Amino acid sequence: MRKIHLIGLFMFAALMLALPAVSPAQVSVGVAVHIGPPALPVYEQPICPGPGYLWTPGYWAYGPDGYYWVPGTWVMAPEVGFLWTPGYWGWGGGGYIWHAGYWGPHVGFYGGINYGFGYTGVGFVGGRWEHGAFRYNTAVMHVNTTVIHNTYVDRTVVRNVTVNRVSYNGGRGGINARPSEREREFEHERHFEPTSMQREHEHSAGSNRELRASENHGRPPIAATARPGEFKGREAVGARDHSHNDFPRGGNPHMNNAAESHKMDRPPSHGGNAEHGGNAEHTAPHVNSSVNAPRSQPHADSRPHTEGRPHNPPAAEHHEGGGGKPHKN
Repeated sequence: MRKIHLIGLFMFAALMLALPAVSPAQVSVGVAVHIGPPALPVYEQPICPGPGYLWTPGYWAYGPDGYYWVPGTWVMAPEVGFLWTPGYWGWGGGGYIWHAGYWGPHVGFYGGINYGFGYTGVGFVGGRWEHGAFRYNTAVMHVNTTVIHNTYVDRTVVRNVTVNRVSYNGGRGGINARPSEREREFEHERHFEPTSMQREHEHSAGSNRELRASENHGRPPIAATARPGEFKGREAVGARDHSHNDFPRGGNPHMNNAAESHKMDRPPSHGGNAEHGGNAEHTAPHVNSSVNAPRSQPHADSRPHTEGRPHNPPAAEHHEGGGGKPHKN
C-alpha cells in the first residue's frame, strides 16, 4: 500500500514538472465580483523621482471590504527594456475578473482602459527605451528636465477628445475592446510579475481604510505617490473633484486625462516595444478627467453568482461605493 502511494506521488510530481510555467500575463486572479469597479478618479501625476523610473497607473483592487484604490506610482523596471502592462477588470463567466499587470518587452492588452499618462487604452506613448536608458515623453509625463535629461516632446499623441473614466472591460457600460493579434502574441513573451515593491504597495493600500471605495466614494485622498508605499508627504496627491470639468478639454499635461479610446479604431501596429514604447499616432492624454462617465447604483442582487455559463450582466455594474460580493472561479 505504501509503495502504491509513493508511486502516485511520484507520478503527480512528474506531471507538475511537465506542465509549462504560466506567466501572470496569461492568468487572472481567481475572484470574480458581481459589480464592476468605480470610475477612475481624476488626479495629478507626481513628478518622476529620478531616471529609470516608469509610471504604473493607479487601479481599483478588491478585498474583504470591497473595492479599494491602489495609488499610481513610479517604480523601477525589473529589467532594462521592459515596459509595464497595467492590469484590468474584465467581464467573464458572470462576473468581473481581475487580469493582473506584468512587465515585458512590449505593452500588451489592458482592456482598452484609458489610464492616462501615456496609457491610452492601446499601447503606451509616455516614453521609450533607447540604448539602455528610458526616455520620457514630457508631453504626457511629469518630469523635471533639469534633473532628468533623457526626454523628448511629442504632442501629436495628445488629442482633444471627450473624456471617459470607465475602469472595466466588457459588461454593460464597460469598454468594448478586444486584444489584437499582436497583443495576443505579446501575451506569450517572457514576462515578470509585479515587483516586490509593487506588491507591498498594493498590500499597504488594502490596509488603508481611506482608500476603500465605500469610504471615499470614488475619490481617494491618496490617488498617486512618487514612490511605492509613500502615502504621506507632499508628493502623495489626492483625487480631484470630478463633479465639474474646470480645465481645458485638451487636459492639464500632468493629469490623467482619459480619452474615448474604446471608440477608436484599433491600429494594425501598436502596443509599444522596448525600442519604441508605443505608437505615437494614438492618444496619450494625461488626465482621467471625464465628468460624462455614467454613474449608476449597485444592482439589487449583489450576492455571489454561480459557476457555469455566463449570464447577462446586471443592469448597473459599477458604482462609487465599491460593494459587491466575490466568488471563487
